[in-house]
Amino acid sequence: MSQLNRGMGLVALVIVLSAGAAQSEQSTLKSAKGTTRPTKANPDALVLQDFKHRVEQYVELHKKAAKKSPPLKETTDTAKIKAAQQVLADTIQSARTGARRGDIFTPAVSRKFKQLMYTELKGPDARETKKVIKEDAPSPAVVPLKVNTHYPEAAPLSTVPPNLLERLPQLPPQVDYRIVGKALLLRDVDANLIVDYIPNAIQ
Repeated sequence: MSQLNRGMGLVALVIVLSAGAAQSEQSTLKSAKGTTRPTKANPDALVLQDFKHRVEQYVELHKKAAKKSPPLKETTDTAKIKAAQQVLADTIQSARTGARRGDIFTPAVSRKFKQLMYTELKGPDARETKKVIKEDAPSPAVVPLKVNTHYPEAAPLSTVPPNLLERLPQLPPQVDYRIVGKALLLRDVDANLIVDYIPNAIQ
């Protein structure tokens, strides 16, 4: 009888140990899954982060080109300023010979920008916003829409309405937003070049 009890005790011990091992293994698997499972990132944030990264890459190119050009802010001579600006523009253009529309305003970025501006262009103040744009922005006939080319000196520089600017990502001082017709441009301030643009951004 004692042998039987001892045998039953051993069986019970084995069962308990097996259950504990299984539970431990299950916890380990859960823990492993928890550490390896990728965190879902906000798609909109990723798109804007990508835009920021592309702008930063362009600004780095601009800074390298500026080191090879005469400084723009060390003279008040208009002729020298224009000459320095031309050298800077030529250097950037040479470095971006293969530049195309969408290099910075990718399709995903373009869609996101249109979403960001939608309220201002379709909401209660849309009529006034579009009126300001129409009065201020030159047409594509005056400013041909072509990446890596000069923004004509004689063409007016449109002022993007403040309510639209508030919706868009902030830019470093080397570049700014401009509107030509219905297109939103990214312009190099010092080189006066069209860096990229979104056609039909103003709808």
